[in-house]
Amino acid sequence: METIGRDLAEMQRTPLEPSHVAAIRKAGQEVRYAADTVLVRPGDPVDHFIYIEEGEIEVLNPFTGERLLPSTMGPTQFLAEVAILSGGNWSFLMRTAQDTRVIQVPRDKMLTLMSDIPEMSDIIITVLAARRRRQLENRQNSLVLIGEEVDRNVRQVAAFASRNRIAYSSYPLGSPEAVSVATSCAIVPGKPVAIFGRDIVVNDPTPERIARLLGFGREIVDGESFDVLIVGAGPAGVAAGVYAGAEGLKALVVEDTAIGGQAGTSSRIENYMGFPTGISGADLVWRGEVQAMKFGARFAMPRRVEKLADLGDGRFKATFDNGESVRAGAVVVSTGVQYRRLPIDRLKDFEGSGIYYAATENEARYCRGGEVVVIGGGNSAGQAAMFLSRIASHVRLLVRGPSLASTMSNYLVSRLKADPAVTIEYGAQVVEVHGDENLEAVTIRQTDKADLQVPVRGMFIMVGAAPNTEWLSDLVKLDDKGFILTGNDAGADSPFGTSHPGVFAVGDVRAGSVKRVASAVGEGSVVISKVWEYVNR
Repeated sequence: METIGRDLAEMQRTPLEPSHVAAIRKAGQEVRYAADTVLVRPGDPVDHFIYIEEGEIEVLNPFTGERLLPSTMGPTQFLAEVAILSGGNWSFLMRTAQDTRVIQVPRDKMLTLMSDIPEMSDIIITVLAARRRRQLENRQNSLVLIGEEVDRNVRQVAAFASRNRIAYSSYPLGSPEAVSVATSCAIVPGKPVAIFGRDIVVNDPTPERIARLLGFGREIVDGESFDVLIVGAGPAGVAAGVYAGAEGLKALVVEDTAIGGQAGTSSRIENYMGFPTGISGADLVWRGEVQAMKFGARFAMPRRVEKLADLGDGRFKATFDNGESVRAGAVVVSTGVQYRRLPIDRLKDFEGSGIYYAATENEARYCRGGEVVVIGGGNSAGQAAMFLSRIASHVRLLVRGPSLASTMSNYLVSRLKADPAVTIEYGAQVVEVHGDENLEAVTIRQTDKADLQVPVRGMFIMVGAAPNTEWLSDLVKLDDKGFILTGNDAGADSPFGTSHPGVFAVGDVRAGSVKRVASAVGEGSVVISKVWEYVNR
C-alpha cells in the first residue's frame, strides 16, 4: 500500500488554484471536526466534496481499524471518489487524525462548479482516476471476497467487479487472511462470502447486490424522464453518452453486465488510434465512462431493458428487469452482440468454472500454468490467445475454418504464429467437455484426425455474433440474422435511424456495421447530432 500513499501524496502536492479554492469556499460551508471523527464509511452516499484547510485525515482499514495508507491527507488536498460523478457510495473508511477544518460542498453544487470551471474539473478528475487506478493495481478496497476459488457465486461477483473496475481483495477459503477477516466481522470462518466494509456481510452474493452496495444507479427514479436513453454501454454506447452529455441532453446509459461490452473483455487493443503501445478494452471504455459522467450522463447497471414501448406521445417507455421503468424522448440502441453458446452437452455446468466468454486478468488467474483452449477466429479470440499465452503453459486456438486471413487482423495472425506458446489448429472444434465441479478436460475433433482429449484449465468461447435485439418487441425492422436495419434499408433519413422514428442504432448491433472499436466510437458520437435534432424538433 506504500505505492498508493506515495502516488497520491505526489499528485496532490500540486493543489487547486487559489481561484478554484475561492469558488469551493463560496459554494460550500466551513465545518470543524474533532480528532478521531469518522467522516465517511463504506456504503455511505458520496453526497459531498471535502476540501481540507487545516488538520489531517487518514484512510483506515475497516477490518482492523488501523491506518491503511502510510500517507495522510492534509491542507490543500481533498476527499472524493469517482463515485461523486455518478452518485455512488464511498468505498473507504476515513477519519480525522487531528482536529480538522474543511470546506464541504454538496455534490450537486460541486458538479456544477466542475462544469463551469473545466480547469478545476481536470485536476480533480485526474486525481480521482489515479486513485481508482492505484486501488485496482493494489487490489485494495473495502470489498473483500472469500472463497472465490471454490464458489461460483463469489466468482461471478469477482468477474463483475473486475470488468467494472471495482477494486477488491480476494482470499482463499480457510487462508489466514480469510479467517482474520471473518473473525473481525463476527462470522463463522470457512464459508464463501462477500463483505463490504466489515459491517455488511452478503452470504449469497450476486452482482446485483454488490452493485446496490456500491450505489450503482442509486439515483435513478422509477418513472423518471430523460432526453435520450442509451441501451448498452460498449464503446458505441459510452461514446453516445459522452456526446449526449456534452450537448446538454439529459442522458441515461443502461448496461446489463459490465461497462465496456464485448470490447471490455479485450486484454489489449493495439489498433486504436492514439495508443501505440495498446490499451485494454476495459481501461479504454472506463475512461469514456468517466468522461461521460463529467458531462452529466448517468449510468445504471447491472440493469437489463426487457421491453421498449412507444407511448404515442412522441416518447418511449423502457421497462427494466426489476420492474421499474424510465421514459425518454429518443432511444439509442447500442446493445452489441454476444458470443454464441456452443451446442455441447454440459456446457452450462462449467460456465464460470472453467468455461468463459471473456479473457481478462480475472479469468486468467484460474489458468496459470495450465493448458487452455480459445475458440474463435476473430480479433477478440486472437487478443485472448496472445494474452493467455503469457499466463498459461500452452494455448490452443481452435479455428473452424481453413484460414484466419479474412477474419483476423494481420498483425495478430503474425504474432500468434510466432508465439511458441500458441498453436493454431484449423478445422477444429470442441465436441465434449469433462469435469466434476470445474472443467478438467475437453475433447477436440479435427478434420481427418482422431478425437483428442486434452486436460485444460480453461476454455474461452469467442465465436459467433448474436445481436441483442429481442427486447425491442418488433418495434424496429431487423435483418434475417436479427441485426437492426438502419438508413436507407430501414427507410430512415439518417445513417443510424431505424424504421421507427426516434429509435437509433449504432455499433455492432446495427446491420452492416464494421465490427471494430474505433467505428463503434465514431457511430456513437455521430448519432447524437440526429438525436438532438429529433428531441428538439
